[in-house]
Amino acid sequence: MNPMQTITVEKLTLNIGVGGPGDKLEKALKLLHAISQQKPVKTTSIKRIPTWGVRPGLALGAKVTVRGKRAEELLKRLLQAVDNSLPERKFDSFGNFSFGVPEYIDIPGVSYDVTIGIIGLEVAVTLQRPGFRVKRRKLKPGKIPKSHAITKQQAQEYVRNAFGTKVGDQE
Repeated sequence: MNPMQTITVEKLTLNIGVGGPGDKLEKALKLLHAISQQKPVKTTSIKRIPTWGVRPGLALGAKVTVRGKRAEELLKRLLQAVDNSLPERKFDSFGNFSFGVPEYIDIPGVSYDVTIGIIGLEVAVTLQRPGFRVKRRKLKPGKIPKSHAITKQQAQEYVRNAFGTKVGDQE
């Protein structure tokens, strides 16, 4: 196989939306730190929505991005929390996928913390191939040709082979 066609995990983003600042947000930050061993950041609102009591700059959630080997190891554990199965609709047309973990205590290696309680989280996985830097570089950025882009089917095949995950109605 061509080494430029190998697919890898670029990043893994864990997200918890709590709807406002306060105790729930602090619990979400503590949980993300416990799962990823990295410092999470608060996500803030941009728009004003008076009926929901949302104003610009209000902290509404928390997120953390994990890259490299740690991302692959964490992804294996997170997929075990959803019984190593993903529906086909969780994959987008660019080869990325996302899923939710209803309760963090389902994740292997994470124990229940009384101060946090029961919280769920969302996981977004971004896949890449060698050469994808072309679209993000500062000087002479370019487009990724269709022949090099990751399709939905290629992403599903990668997840099946690399993580032993069932995709769709398989088996």
